Amino acid sequence: MNTIATALAAAGLASLVGAAAGLGLSVTVRPLVAGTATALVGVGGLAAGGLAMAGRTWSAAFPHVLPLAGVRLRVDALSGLFMAVAGAVVVAVAVYGIGYARGGHGPVASRTAQALLPLFAATLVLVPASSSVSTFLLLWELMALTSLLLVLTEHGQRPTVRSAGVWYAVMTHLGLVLLLAGLALFAAKAGGESFAALRAGAHNLSPAARGLVFVLCFTAFASKAGAVPLHAWLPRAHPEAPSQVSALMSAAMVNLGVYGTVRVGFDLLGGGSRWWWLLVLLTGAVSAVFGILQATLATDLKRLLAYSTCENLGLVFVGVGAAGLFHAGGNPELAGLALAAALLHVVNHASFKALGFTAAGSVLRATGERNLDRLGGLRAKMPTTAGLFALAALGAVALPPGNGFVSEWLLLQSLIHGFSVPGLTTAIVLPLAVAAIALSAGLAAAAFVKALGVGFFARPRSPQATRATESPALMLAGMGLLAAASIALALVPGVLADGLARAVAASRLTSVQPLTGGELRLRLTDTSAAYSPLWIVAALLAGLVLAAGSVRAFKRRARRPAAKLWDCGGGQPTARMAYTATSFAEPLQRVFDDVLAPEQDLDVTHVRESAYLVERVRYTQRVPDRIEHRLYEPVLALFEAVGWRARRLAAGSVHVYLGYGFVGVIALLGVLTVLR
Repeated sequence: MNTIATALAAAGLASLVGAAAGLGLSVTVRPLVAGTATALVGVGGLAAGGLAMAGRTWSAAFPHVLPLAGVRLRVDALSGLFMAVAGAVVVAVAVYGIGYARGGHGPVASRTAQALLPLFAATLVLVPASSSVSTFLLLWELMALTSLLLVLTEHGQRPTVRSAGVWYAVMTHLGLVLLLAGLALFAAKAGGESFAALRAGAHNLSPAARGLVFVLCFTAFASKAGAVPLHAWLPRAHPEAPSQVSALMSAAMVNLGVYGTVRVGFDLLGGGSRWWWLLVLLTGAVSAVFGILQATLATDLKRLLAYSTCENLGLVFVGVGAAGLFHAGGNPELAGLALAAALLHVVNHASFKALGFTAAGSVLRATGERNLDRLGGLRAKMPTTAGLFALAALGAVALPPGNGFVSEWLLLQSLIHGFSVPGLTTAIVLPLAVAAIALSAGLAAAAFVKALGVGFFARPRSPQATRATESPALMLAGMGLLAAASIALALVPGVLADGLARAVAASRLTSVQPLTGGELRLRLTDTSAAYSPLWIVAALLAGLVLAAGSVRAFKRRARRPAAKLWDCGGGQPTARMAYTATSFAEPLQRVFDDVLAPEQDLDVTHVRESAYLVERVRYTQRVPDRIEHRLYEPVLALFEAVGWRARRLAAGSVHVYLGYGFVGVIALLGVLTVLR
């Protein structure tokens, strides 16, 4: 039996064992057994994906598993990369989850949650292995269903969970409808539903049909990835889900939107017109800037991380779109480099975002708070969690030596060298994309300095923050695995160069190897650029040691009289005097006031005896998601109005209902006659 097949079979078996353990065992052993089985699912996915990235492939067909179509699986380097990322995140999160749920902590230790978690992990690993439309849609829907039920785990504790579940259910199933329409049209025109048949029959589609298939599929995949303006579910569902589920969704599930775009756009459709990839690039650039701008203003720690996911997946789409533009412009070398940068950012984002969400989960478990305005002082109470969150923040802000810097540097290299590609489109769009990346990097620094500084270093602003204690050892171990992955990706990214090159080749975009590794460096094949992260780390350490030594050598020992600090007559500083997350973001909010359109309300209460005397003044400010406010709320209001008017159709008469059915059948036959 092929090694990849053995690893996938072991992962599938472990998921079933884990689900059975979650349903059947008592709460004292349920988290341990189900969590161990979930970790084995991840190990299987990581092993299968790693073997595929090393150059092995595997395919199989099971015609009797599903009626009519059967099940088809195929693993190549492209699917292997996403399987390996999902498997690695699942392993770390499963270990973390055992510690989180041990002792029956909260609804996440319930039978339903523990049974669904290994199944959700298995779908994350298996979706990239699909090689037919029916198999892909089946696993895609299973992934959406299990994740929806996991999002609703704590529905009895907060009403916002139910609202988030409704938004997630509606958006994910609208995406499924679009995906079903696009792939069904593709299969009908190509003459088969296997990916091999789609690939072979893609040339039979007219340009209009190819464009329609791509737009339908990309819209569905962009919704899954949380790209603007289809992101409305993400900042709701990720914060309300249990933290280990948030980590899986934000670090593994959203990646499959990128996988689908690359698989359908490059591999199955064979590339396409420039406007396809211009659409992808602009969607990514808008998502990156809008997502991180909302993250900068967010005071909810998990909501901040969720909007950061919009930003990072936006950057990935910028790379994918640039790869398509360069391919359409006849430059396969730069196309391969841009796609390799996008795929590397998928890997980096998975490591630091899973670490960020698990650290936020530790804070939530210890304090019961997600509001940064009510946190603070956690560095002293939870020093390990604070250090791990700082490592995640370093990766997210894309500054050296963080791992996020490596992939964003590669992406900028591809865009800057792309200025030489002829065409008005590239001449206009590429500078805008570079500016969007630079702006998002600056805003990301502000967002994560706020989260780290206000949440962990400031004075505690609530009794819960004051009483916080460090997380259990297993939770720290899970976060430690993610931290080790982030450090390895930051210091020796060259070890992934060959695997990334094979993944780019498996996408059929180009056979040119864009990157080479070795000698602890990452080299760009088509240009003279190279990146040596170990030298940068050594230079930073040497600079710190030199600065500290200089201060110590030349410092004059000034006499320090023992006196109290001047407090302006106001007494000892309190937590109410410290900067909050809201006040930290206020200057940025003023800069982007026209874009964000904050809503302000001033409520003045006068004393009963005189209108000239004020008893109380209440000022409130809210910064809503403007896209959601302007796009979704009018549509929802329209649907609600139509729904209320449609109640008149329910007259309670069986004859009327039969008439509706008759008219519907006649209308359907008329439409089919016209289409034929």
